[in-house]
Amino acid sequence: MQQKSICFIGGGNMAQAIVFGLLKKGYAAHLITVCDRNESKRKLFAEQGVDTTTDAAQGAMQAEVVVLAVKPQGAAETCATLSAVDFSDKLVISIMAAVSTQRLTALLPTAQNIVRVMPNTPSLVSEGMAGLFAQSSVPASLKLFAESLLNAVGKTCWVNLEHDMHTVTAASGSSPAYFFLFMEAMQNALLTMGLTEKQARELIQQSALGAAKMVVENPQLDFATLRENVTSKGGTTAAALAVFNEKNLMETVEQAMQACVARSKEMEALF
Repeated sequence: MQQKSICFIGGGNMAQAIVFGLLKKGYAAHLITVCDRNESKRKLFAEQGVDTTTDAAQGAMQAEVVVLAVKPQGAAETCATLSAVDFSDKLVISIMAAVSTQRLTALLPTAQNIVRVMPNTPSLVSEGMAGLFAQSSVPASLKLFAESLLNAVGKTCWVNLEHDMHTVTAASGSSPAYFFLFMEAMQNALLTMGLTEKQARELIQQSALGAAKMVVENPQLDFATLRENVTSKGGTTAAALAVFNEKNLMETVEQAMQACVARSKEMEALF
């Protein structure tokens, strides 16, 4: 990927995932600056050869790309510290959940090129899935750079309409927790059946990994077909699935994802 000078405003988990992912891909450490008030976080980046600072405005001024990686409730305060920066010739990438491009434009009036990103926590193990949105006025070259940045820690998916970012939140931003909950429920069931915690975890995590790999390596097969291929009529799997169907698992999942979307919209109105 093309290398530009980047300043990350905020050095939390997601910023760490992206920065360390970039370094693994050979990105030049001296081109990366991380601004964070926390000394231990700055030390973590400095140990990898990354520049660090506590002065957000100075870091942003010197960068071609500014990544806003703070919590959404801190958006207004963070952007206020950047008021002296001219963003007109910079790419702004926001990974702040629920903060719209319209809101960011109001907070950073000179920013003309904004890419909004919804990443997820598997980015920490380079298996992330990020949704991206940008106005049509953002040059293709800058969109490509933002995409390459997130591809350093996983895969990307562009949406054409910004309101679809709420759906992306339900689909990938929050969904790792759904899978963790399902695995937690399976583990609890196995413990009541007499397996040890170690046995239960090994059985569940490898099965989940294998199932995900089967999905990835068989793009020609839909989820229903993959499920049917495991399910023999009248067999053990069919008995388990019958219970899920009886308890309306499909409907429960849809309601949960709709609740996620609704909350995302509420948060956007707050920030």
